[in-house]
Amino acid sequence: MGLDYQTVLWNKQKKTYDKWIAITMLIYLICFIGITILTNPETSIETLIIRAFGTLAIALLHIILAIGPLTRLNPKFLPILYNRRHLGVSMFLAALVHGGFSIFQFHSLGTTNPIYALFTSNIEYNSFTNFPFQVLGFFALIILFLMAATSHDFWLKNLSPKTWKRLHMMVYIAYGLIILHIFLGALQQQPSWGSIGVLSLGFIVITSLHLSTAFKESKLDKSKTSHVDDGWEYVCTTDEIPEDRAKIFIVDKERIAIFKYDQKLSAISNVCKHQGGPLGEGKIVDGCITCPWHGYQYLPHNGQSPPPFTEKVSTYRLRLIGKKIYVLPKALAEGTAVEPVIL
Repeated sequence: MGLDYQTVLWNKQKKTYDKWIAITMLIYLICFIGITILTNPETSIETLIIRAFGTLAIALLHIILAIGPLTRLNPKFLPILYNRRHLGVSMFLAALVHGGFSIFQFHSLGTTNPIYALFTSNIEYNSFTNFPFQVLGFFALIILFLMAATSHDFWLKNLSPKTWKRLHMMVYIAYGLIILHIFLGALQQQPSWGSIGVLSLGFIVITSLHLSTAFKESKLDKSKTSHVDDGWEYVCTTDEIPEDRAKIFIVDKERIAIFKYDQKLSAISNVCKHQGGPLGEGKIVDGCITCPWHGYQYLPHNGQSPPPFTEKVSTYRLRLIGKKIYVLPKALAEGTAVEPVIL
């Protein structure tokens, strides 16, 4: 977390993350260019750049789309989620080089405006096999630009987390456009069944990961608590919650996290105000609930971020009978202090 907005807060983790992004991208480009020159030495410089950066961008996009479900399936992948936006900006820059050189090579050598030529050089929009696939790539690039340009927390805060999240969920629209862009381009030019096969495999992997995550999440959403006569709902026993950790429950169709710490129990909303991270999958660090995604923190007894930060989440009342924990389903206003249950 940071109180003042800076272009990039270069902590040690970010430097390491970005170093490996740069090294991996450089190795990929060197290998791709080297193999292409050896196997097809007649390839022009422009075509070589277009293909190298295009394939790099689509490879990075698949990695980005895999990170989310991987972290939901196994918390060991959380370190690569922490600075995923850096990977997203790097992917956009690769896509920008690909798109820029494509427009230069195919649409900027005449007297017509290159962008206008992009949309009018092929007007068979009612054809599948001859559809102007470059247009699909152009719109995908626009989406990737909007995401890269708003990746900083300044925009997340000022657009509101909900609006920001909706904007960045457009990555799936961009992904669909890119798949069609590559597939139609391959059909209209020299079909490369190897490339189509690799792309299809990538699509299957991404789809499978997301479906696996959805299945895992649906099992949690279907879990029900036991209702008692006075409005309190039984959730679990104290032994089922690890120390300084939480267990997540569905109460009144909302996910809540019940934390056990310092011989006390507190319940808050499971949704982090930053990017909707699962607070219940985090842990207590220095007396604060710490989101596993980006480290945002909340005090367990009132759901407020420690000063000078201002984020707040809803809290819930708990009752302990023996070792059985009960929760009152009605959420309290965000930031409402609730006396912790003493074990």
